[in-house]
Amino acid sequence: MEFIATNMAPIMFAGLIAFLLVGFPLAFSLGACGLFFGFIGIEMGILPEALMQALPLRIFGIMQNDTLLAIPFFTLMGLILERSGMAEDLLDTIGQVFGPVRGGLAFAVILVGALLAATTGVVAASVISMGLISLPIMLRYGYDRRIASGTIVASGTLAQIIPPSLVLIVLADQLGRSVGDMYKGAFVPGFMLVGFYVLLIVFLAIFKPKMVPALPPEARTFREPNGNSGYLSLLLLTIASTTIALIFADHYTTVHSWWKGEVVEHVAKDETIVVSLGAGVALAFVLALINKVTRLGLLSRLAERVTFVLVPPLLLIFLVLGTVFLGVATPTEGGAMGAMGALILALVRRRLSLHLLKQALNATTKLSCFVLFILIGATMFSLTFQGVDGPRWVEHLLSGLPGGTLGFLIVVNLMVFFLAFFLDYFELAFIVVPLVAPVADKLGIDLVWFGVLLAVNMQTSFMHPPFGFALFYLRSVAPDKEYTDKVTKKRIAPVTTGQIIMGALPFVGIQLLMIGLIIAFPGIISRDKPLVLDLEHVEINIPNADFGGAGGDPLNPDANPGSDPQFETPNFNDDAPLEVPKD
Repeated sequence: MEFIATNMAPIMFAGLIAFLLVGFPLAFSLGACGLFFGFIGIEMGILPEALMQALPLRIFGIMQNDTLLAIPFFTLMGLILERSGMAEDLLDTIGQVFGPVRGGLAFAVILVGALLAATTGVVAASVISMGLISLPIMLRYGYDRRIASGTIVASGTLAQIIPPSLVLIVLADQLGRSVGDMYKGAFVPGFMLVGFYVLLIVFLAIFKPKMVPALPPEARTFREPNGNSGYLSLLLLTIASTTIALIFADHYTTVHSWWKGEVVEHVAKDETIVVSLGAGVALAFVLALINKVTRLGLLSRLAERVTFVLVPPLLLIFLVLGTVFLGVATPTEGGAMGAMGALILALVRRRLSLHLLKQALNATTKLSCFVLFILIGATMFSLTFQGVDGPRWVEHLLSGLPGGTLGFLIVVNLMVFFLAFFLDYFELAFIVVPLVAPVADKLGIDLVWFGVLLAVNMQTSFMHPPFGFALFYLRSVAPDKEYTDKVTKKRIAPVTTGQIIMGALPFVGIQLLMIGLIIAFPGIISRDKPLVLDLEHVEINIPNADFGGAGGDPLNPDANPGSDPQFETPNFNDDAPLEVPKD
């Protein structure tokens, strides 16, 4: 019994692993483990009976957490957009833009994946949409099955790290930090991943061109009446929009100062990027709208099509992320506006129906209940785990690692990476993060930076076997039997599970490279500069303690406050102790 009492924390953690290995759902495993060991601790006299009285209060605290409202809002927004056909239009249009170059379809999948990530935040919706729409086209025109599968899977998982990501909301709640700060921190790393994915396809297009062929001329459908492609018009419009965006970014501090009515010397780069992007997109939209209304013919069909297809998702990005970064709205309010914006877009596109709305609400309710039950189970587990000094055990286990802070970061990231083979990101966020976050805080690691680092690491949980959910999402829509293509009438071989897994591995390597870069260069994760006070030069000016001028209360001129000890001015002499009059 003494051994159990002394080692209750590691026994409890081992018990949780045993529950999971048996096959119990995570939420019930956490709750059952917490209650089971809690009752054992009470019977053995390790824990007080009053400990369990805190459980209802904690559960009510979860229900009152406004931050968690962002999860159903962003989920609903993503599902409405996915079912309204936005992904299909984006893939079709951007595929036509990049089609003539080698790897063009892969570039289109990556860019559309980033746009869907910044508007939906739901991995399943992104992977399934792109798998249904783009995979048959890539197979039709001779793409290597591994590259096609890996590109779709990796691009879909960008919804894990690019705001508004659901995992960032959960991590912010577990770390006790602002969701807005997590979004700002993840902005640059997310788009750096997009850049690395593009560089991989460029490398293959140069050295392995047969793996990523260009679209044949007959597959390029956007043509002018005279037979021109319309790329010159699109290029000029892109240059004009980019120039305006760069000029706006260069003078954004001046604009910000004018808007606030006071001098602003520094603006966060993520805010600058989003607002400058909005300015460039607004210019392109206005020019395309004028051209369409007046029928001047200044822009080609391709340029008009690209502009009108890209504006809705970019508008939603600015509506959600722009308002959050500007401080106009909280992430929860931004999610509510995003959900309403998605409903309006679906209505404008005439894709909104009662059936679609029921499907989206049903899926949103399921996911929200899933997260809520896990959170309740995690609360039960953490209550007992803290009662048996579990955090102290974890702290002693991790703080004594060789290498100090660097050693801690390496061990924690290796642990999260290998646990991701068996657990998904929700399970990692609710089990691992509460254990390692207090140790990181005591080591002086910024928890927002730490949370974004873990989010990049958890992204691999979707990509590697045996439980990579993105692999299963693509497997569910990829052809598993030989079929005849409707356009070319050729027989197309199926996509095997092994090809999907092998295609994902290079992108997992890129994600691991990103983790190493974040640790080596912490400034990649952008943060607002905190206000730093120099305490050595702080001056405290104490106003004259006399009331009413020469020595009296203005309401009672006969009173002499100097004769009453409670009105005496304290002595701030450095050589004498500070004396505070007693009541």
